[in-house]
Amino acid sequence: MTDTDARTGDANSSDPTAADSNPTDSNSFGSGLERVTGGMAVPALLGVVLLAYFVVPVVAFFAQVGTVDVIGGLTDPATRDAIRTSLLTAPVATAVATVFGVPLAYVLSRARFRGKRLLEAAVLLPLVLPPIVGGVMLLTVVGRYTPIGSAAAALGVPLTDSYAGVVLAQTFVAAPFLVVTVRAGFDDVDPRVEEAARTLGYGRLETIRLVSLPLARNAIAAGIVLTFVRALGEFGATMMVAYNPRTMPTRIDVLRIARGLEAIVPIALALLVITVVVVALVQALVGSARRY
Repeated sequence: MTDTDARTGDANSSDPTAADSNPTDSNSFGSGLERVTGGMAVPALLGVVLLAYFVVPVVAFFAQVGTVDVIGGLTDPATRDAIRTSLLTAPVATAVATVFGVPLAYVLSRARFRGKRLLEAAVLLPLVLPPIVGGVMLLTVVGRYTPIGSAAAALGVPLTDSYAGVVLAQTFVAAPFLVVTVRAGFDDVDPRVEEAARTLGYGRLETIRLVSLPLARNAIAAGIVLTFVRALGEFGATMMVAYNPRTMPTRIDVLRIARGLEAIVPIALALLVITVVVVALVQALVGSARRY
């Protein structure tokens, strides 16, 4: 053996990373796989338990009432009206929450001012209140005999037992989901990126439009989805402010009382399908935007 070979052999034997750097080393591959599976096993198990808690009751419910005439239930005029009402009001409530909630989320993320903690608490208030209590509080402001409610009714726009009342109730309960989610998205945007845009001559609004909003688009999309599905499923506040016209949740309550659990299967299935379709569409749009 030459001196060169000996030195090469010594170097290879003394390098502790030589074996690990070989991608074909079976021991290295095995240890890496064990680290991945071992590190994810406990979180995955805990997550599966909660996921099963979400899914099993839904599957069990529809399995027990699988003989229900779904088509016949959906052709009921009252059920069709409830579906139409929800599909008209939930997007409007979501749009209102987005137009006013995104700017509020940006202010909460970037601004520093006295009383900010109180403002943050006010945003969270509808989340901690029972929806029925929230509906009662809304009635003290927009009820028929309040100054605002009576003035609106005089103009031909009643704020209770109307589409406007449904939108008010849905927005009150669902909008905080958008504000909280979008604020988290803005918090993840590095302020230095915005400062760089400002140094290039962009104004504050241009920076928000061209930098902040695109970088936070995933959080905004998630907030819109959460707001829509929460508005679509809102019952407590809607029942207090606008029991008529019926929405899908209020129609479900009427059917449950009058005809039992089997009668709510068609409209409950429609509510589930609408939610899944909306979530899939938003995710597809966000994924398309991310590719460009």
